[in-house]
Amino acid sequence: MTDINSLAPIATFCGKCDCGCPQLFVDESAPVERRVVITDDFGQRVEMSADQFGSLIEDAKAGELDAVAAV
Repeated sequence: MTDINSLAPIATFCGKCDCGCPQLFVDESAPVERRVVITDDFGQRVEMSADQFGSLIEDAKAGELDAVAAV
């Protein structure tokens, strides 16, 4: 597993505090199926391909994830 400091940061989700907000990274050195990395504020991470991430984005744009955000 690559150290988070060597990843290219793309976005921080929240960023209004110093609590270790979830972040989105690209790991250019990872295999294609694990290049997109999302970390959470508990030290966990999810690794996925750009295609999988694109599918997530499409679902979000289509409103399929709105119920989760309303919790």
